[in-house]
Amino acid sequence: MAYVGAQPQKQLTKVTSQSFNGDGSTTAFTLNRAVNTGEELEVFVDNLQQEPGAGKSYTATGTTLTFTQAPQTGTGNVYVVYRGLAEVTTRLEIDPTSTVTAAAFVGDGSGLTNAGGGEYLGDSGGGLADIVRVHEKQLDTSITIAANTNGLCAGPLTLATGVTITVSTGATLVVA
Repeated sequence: MAYVGAQPQKQLTKVTSQSFNGDGSTTAFTLNRAVNTGEELEVFVDNLQQEPGAGKSYTATGTTLTFTQAPQTGTGNVYVVYRGLAEVTTRLEIDPTSTVTAAAFVGDGSGLTNAGGGEYLGDSGGGLADIVRVHEKQLDTSITIAANTNGLCAGPLTLATGVTITVSTGATLVVA
């Protein structure tokens, strides 16, 4: 699967829950699994749903759930539901007149084909210099990176009008 940024989840995550005991003074609780934001949780205190966000009921990042005010004393009165994460099906969509920057992609480029002119530079003795490739800055021909292969090019890379880069499922493209 092609992706931009961090590698996407490959499967659905089972929805789970967790309970805590409020004591009237503790504001930080340790979650069983890491989250990026409080919006990935549904939090209830004494069966009342709480609102996530800075300056609201709670925030969450990593494995820490932090309340703005300590939940009152109770057994299992703080209830957290982890929202399930759906599989990400990412499509690489780039405006053909835009410039693709190095930070936008991940991969090694071994399956990139029809990428235009270029040449390999090196000593042909099997050293590291053999892996340097010089290529044009603009892609003038649409290309497809086949499944189970990787594509790599040095950026910034400009796509000519109407030119597309198709990254097949199971393939990767990096612009470094």
